[in-house]
Amino acid sequence: MSMRPLGLGHVEHPLLGHLVVDHAHGDRRGILRALAPDVKGNNLAPVLRVPDTPPVAWLAPEAGGLEWTTDPSAIEAVK
Repeated sequence: MSMRPLGLGHVEHPLLGHLVVDHAHGDRRGILRALAPDVKGNNLAPVLRVPDTPPVAWLAPEAGGLEWTTDPSAIEAVK
């Protein structure tokens, strides 16, 4: 999979915006919103530099709600 940069630490993924299953969290389903560095803590200050960490998959529940993160290798398209 190509990981072309999209800016601010985000990278492209063929499933962005699509419903996926997260095998690392009990096959929970969600919409892949981004592949980007994880944010530690509840720091709401502006991001002044991109964290030097591998990207994680940011998923949102199908019906809305609190996003969660997972390892990008743990997701696949819902069949």
